[in-house]
Amino acid sequence: VELSARRAGCSAAMKFAITLVRHGETRYNKAKLLQGQGVDEPLSEFGFKQAKAAGQALSKVRFSHVFSSDLQRAKQTASAIVLNSCGRELEIICDVRLRERKYGIVEGKPLTELRALAKAAGQKCPNFTPPGAETVDDVQARAKDFFYYLCHLLTQTGKDNGVPDQIDSTAEHSGDFHTPLEGVSSVGSNICDINDGNSDNAKDLIANVLVVSHGGFMLQWIRHFVEDLKCPLPPSFDPSKVFSVCPNAGISRFVITFDQVVSSSPQIVCDYIYKCSHLDGIGVQQDVFSV
Repeated sequence: VELSARRAGCSAAMKFAITLVRHGETRYNKAKLLQGQGVDEPLSEFGFKQAKAAGQALSKVRFSHVFSSDLQRAKQTASAIVLNSCGRELEIICDVRLRERKYGIVEGKPLTELRALAKAAGQKCPNFTPPGAETVDDVQARAKDFFYYLCHLLTQTGKDNGVPDQIDSTAEHSGDFHTPLEGVSSVGSNICDINDGNSDNAKDLIANVLVVSHGGFMLQWIRHFVEDLKCPLPPSFDPSKVFSVCPNAGISRFVITFDQVVSSSPQIVCDYIYKCSHLDGIGVQQDVFSV
């Protein structure tokens, strides 16, 4: 989609931030089993602790919009963060485009089985497509569609920071955004904090958006940012891990700027990627691994 066509009528540069969070751990994650879209597993007890820690870390960030995959592991993580959000109450908007990659016949099976099938086919993960699965191009198309939809939404709402009455035919309101979840509790805003970032001043943002999704999906989103939009990585980040799967409850933050004079792709700056320091005190973390 041509971004210049979507932002016709805008007269000034616009900047917004996206905080991208992977859901907390499930029993399937711990056992290294593929969930995809067909296994709608809730967070484990440890996953709730991770989600709560992410909420604590982001408690001082004043989000304007919250979007989540409609799968429950993502919704539960988003709810934990909203319970700790700074400022007004926020509604979680669920969107099917944010779902995990569909893995076809290997959903519910070990990751090693996917790798074995790929090896037998003379291919490597994640580019291998098992029967019944989405291709990585399919997943990236969903990620790009949601990202440019979000860009269009925010350029239309601007400083109002409101979500229109009609979001999209693929989105729906989550009914549990005010309901405390088992294992998650609200905390004060003076606990752990991840700063808003060095690439912007919060008052210059038209929106501060939280998106909660899945490892395979986020990989393709970040691939689009890095490969297509030439987003530079933070100097301290190991570039060999950029196309690995984000650990559970890992946090990445990007600032997007629209240049209204130049009809081109948005400028993307990465404040941090796959940040997990907020998980240090809660036990063993899942390693970053390549699929």
